[in-house]
Amino acid sequence: MKDLKYLLAYLVPGVIFLSLYLRGNWVFLAIAVLFGVVPLLEQFISGTEENLPPEIEEQNKNRRLFDLLLYLNLPIQYGLLGYFLFVFRTETLTPWEMAGMILSMGMACGSLGINVAHELGHRAKKSEQRMAQALLLTSLYMHFFIEHNRGHHKYVATPLDPATARKGETVYAFWFRSISGGYLSAWKLEKQRLLKLGKPFVSFDNQMIWFQLIELVFVGMIGLIFGLPAMFAFLGAALVGIIELETVNYLEHYGLMRKEVSAGVYERVLPRHSWNTNRTVGRILLYELTRHSDHHFLASRKYQVLRHFEESPQLPQGYPGMMILTLIPPVWFRIMHRQLHKIEA
Repeated sequence: MKDLKYLLAYLVPGVIFLSLYLRGNWVFLAIAVLFGVVPLLEQFISGTEENLPPEIEEQNKNRRLFDLLLYLNLPIQYGLLGYFLFVFRTETLTPWEMAGMILSMGMACGSLGINVAHELGHRAKKSEQRMAQALLLTSLYMHFFIEHNRGHHKYVATPLDPATARKGETVYAFWFRSISGGYLSAWKLEKQRLLKLGKPFVSFDNQMIWFQLIELVFVGMIGLIFGLPAMFAFLGAALVGIIELETVNYLEHYGLMRKEVSAGVYERVLPRHSWNTNRTVGRILLYELTRHSDHHFLASRKYQVLRHFEESPQLPQGYPGMMILTLIPPVWFRIMHRQLHKIEA
């Protein structure tokens, strides 16, 4: 029965759908729940540092249930997107409703789309990788599949990684650096891959070219079928999803750096190079993304068996609450620099 706790993750698409369906003042329901109620709950439900016993961990590694819970997010995400576009195509909406719906759909793009794609993108099965790419398409962030796996995980917590926030860097500056740097890095990584294979950069084998074409066709089809207002609303929602992802990137490695053992060579990624939190609600809603230290220590570990490490630096709050704090740099710096000082002492 404990395994069924991940069904609670479907509260996220549930409240997002209600925001889109009820409209009026209810368009901000998802924001109120996920960035209001959830951080409040996490003040009283701190979570546990307990790890699964070895025999249970071994059983859970290949249990089909945990994979199906992820797979269901694909039709749910496209269903939400289809309904969102349909409403923009057929209903007369106030600017207030438009803003709320774009923010709500954007949260779906970030939480259901990119977050679940992040988990599936690390899998070995081609079918799961295709699902990851399909989910990333809903945020027009397909290059994340390349840059995250081949770039971020290699260079995390070093100056070479655009998705590692520097100490003293605001989240607003980080958004621009990480978004632009990650996109350029994906092109560079794909060029390197093709070079090793002895294939030309401009070819059918270039994934980045394919990803750009797929995204352009996707946006064009939305414009043709649902009209320009719906298309621009989708672009706004995709941007919100991207900002949500990059805000999470910002807090996951803020101020943490690996030692350079020789010129351009860094120590192995260890649990101390990622911020962790065991807050129960966020762990469930985000499919254990908050146990980020173990994910970077061994990226192939599935979400249901991620572990807590004593040496992992701990965030003072869960992800939703910390994401709010990132938007207020003076408060963020005061809290996080105190945490960094504890680590460095």
